[in-house]
Amino acid sequence: MARRLTAILIADVVGYSRLMSVNEAGTLAALQLHWTETFDPIVAARRGRIVKKMGDGALVEFSSVVDAVDAAVRIQQRNRETNGKIRLRIGVNLGDIIVDGDDIFGDGVNVAARLEALAEPDGVCVSSLVHESVGNRVEANFVDAGEHNIKGLEHPIRVFRWPAKGVVATKQEKPSIAVLPFENMSNDPEDEYFSEGVADDIATDLSKISGLVVIARNATREYKHRSQSVGEAARELGVRYVLEGTVRRGSGRVRVNASLIDTVNSTQLWADRFDGDLAEVFDFQDRIAESIVATLTVTLTRAEQERAFRKEVKSLKAYDYVLQGNAFHARTTKIDNVKAIELYSRAIEQDPEYAPAHAGLAWALVHDANQRWSSDPKASLDLALKHAKQAVRLDAGLGKAHMVLGDVYCWTKRHSLAVAEGRKAVELEPSSADAHFALGYYLITSGASEDAVKEAQLALRYNPVFAMGFYYEVLGTALYLTKSYDAAIAALEEGLGRYPDHDGLHQILAAAYAKLDDLEAAQMHSGEYLKLRPEESLTKIYERLPYKNKSDLEHLIDGLRLAGIPERTTDSSS
Repeated sequence: MARRLTAILIADVVGYSRLMSVNEAGTLAALQLHWTETFDPIVAARRGRIVKKMGDGALVEFSSVVDAVDAAVRIQQRNRETNGKIRLRIGVNLGDIIVDGDDIFGDGVNVAARLEALAEPDGVCVSSLVHESVGNRVEANFVDAGEHNIKGLEHPIRVFRWPAKGVVATKQEKPSIAVLPFENMSNDPEDEYFSEGVADDIATDLSKISGLVVIARNATREYKHRSQSVGEAARELGVRYVLEGTVRRGSGRVRVNASLIDTVNSTQLWADRFDGDLAEVFDFQDRIAESIVATLTVTLTRAEQERAFRKEVKSLKAYDYVLQGNAFHARTTKIDNVKAIELYSRAIEQDPEYAPAHAGLAWALVHDANQRWSSDPKASLDLALKHAKQAVRLDAGLGKAHMVLGDVYCWTKRHSLAVAEGRKAVELEPSSADAHFALGYYLITSGASEDAVKEAQLALRYNPVFAMGFYYEVLGTALYLTKSYDAAIAALEEGLGRYPDHDGLHQILAAAYAKLDDLEAAQMHSGEYLKLRPEESLTKIYERLPYKNKSDLEHLIDGLRLAGIPERTTDSSS
């Protein structure tokens, strides 16, 4: 059998088994249409040879690696344009193959298959050799996705991905885990918040451990309404391990089932069922977290041993009110924030010494002030400060308490105190995306934008797929203030692709484009910003933002002025 060096492209259909189970005939028809109208013509135009199709995938060889990468990118671009039912992952490798008649196999093919598995839906992953060989001869911006171990190869290979967003699971020293939403098995569908809260508490416990990488809870929560497999969720989130489970509550009792999956080899590493009185749910959560740490052989520091698994809850009713408050607060609307404040207040009535209730109430009051929902923002911030300090006094190991205290200090321009509380929150919960995001904003307002870039990037790392628009806004703002305008635009545009109505993204984009003299783009984004914030003006922004350094604030205002944001609103004398 002959050997030769060739470029190998492997494509695989995303979620093929699920599509077939839902509509077999329709899926087969859609796939055939994709082959004939998109995939095959693009491959043929670039002189590729389709070696074989494997039901839900294809193996193709090219004599030119440039043609192979160009074909991969164009296929995915066409898919995005048509927004069809069939979506692909594609991997491209340049390597040695063995030719057996019309078929090919060998390490070159195996590596291409592994690269395909690492790609995101509608994306392409290539080896470093392919990346170096292609250079700038293909109109696509590939980014470094780190080193990966490939079965059968002695050394890891470096991977590059396109498009330059999303996440690829990079080689990590620490075990990485996502806690998926626990399924509500209770008779009452309104108990959904309780099953979510049980999973959230376990994720919070795990995020306190420096030896673990824990994906943000608001990222994993999105998977409740998606039909992806555990393996697909893990790949999107960039983790190896996934915890999933169910919760049933009724008649004063609770049953929790949980299992830990290694998605690399689809192995269940640990599973258990916990059944008891409702008050035992806290013990169940601790035992689950402890079992994960033991199973993954994570070493705890002395401080982590003391604080990671401890819950002191005197009132189940207060706990329940806090879980309900968290669910409403997460929706980030004025009416839901009012409901959250009411629920947190009820929790405090039930147990005045329950720290999470005070922290939750303080957080909702801060949002009441800084989102301009309150008729008296100063009064809201004063009350938030009272409850945030009380939360810290009651439980100094509660990361959320330090984070919200930092937020109050930030918006009342006590910058050194804000940064100190933000750093404490990160120390207590090193895998908390929200803690890194908050610290990033405190650093921006204190004049340390270069340090803020790192924290914003960490927030995106711990919440890679469903990162909040605020994460991108903080990263883009930090880059803008360091005069890295191109990088700021790239981050903000990525965020805008996910959150097109996030006003802060349009605001900073308007300023960044103006600084690059692209006034057409700047005015387009300032127009979108003013549609979302019709009463906004430079005067109001200047008065509202809690920046320590006047030069940073003037830098931002100057960009916004160039972009066309008015000095004052016509109906305002401020």
